[in-house]
Amino acid sequence: MEKLPYLYQKFTEAYPDIYRAHEDMARSCHVAGPLDEKTRQLVKIAVAAAVKSEGAVHSHTRQALKAGATADELRHTVLLTATTIGFPNMMAAFSWVEETIELERGF
Repeated sequence: MEKLPYLYQKFTEAYPDIYRAHEDMARSCHVAGPLDEKTRQLVKIAVAAAVKSEGAVHSHTRQALKAGATADELRHTVLLTATTIGFPNMMAAFSWVEETIELERGF
């Protein structure tokens, strides 16, 4: 499991039952259907982009890379959001994906 951001760690310490319930629900959703891990992470990137969640875009980009997604697949996922969430929002998400790709490659 990746290191959680500081505030998320504080929340999990203060509310462990809520944290566990959230994790259980997330795990249940992941295994509820036929999508593989890489595809699930790409979907989550698109959803995170749509709600303008920078942290979630970074997190799911890292997870998608670990699941075997290529940089081009990550970029295409974000490009597909342009007509739904608007060009400026897509560009913000695109920048978050690019930042994560560069960090993961050690640039």
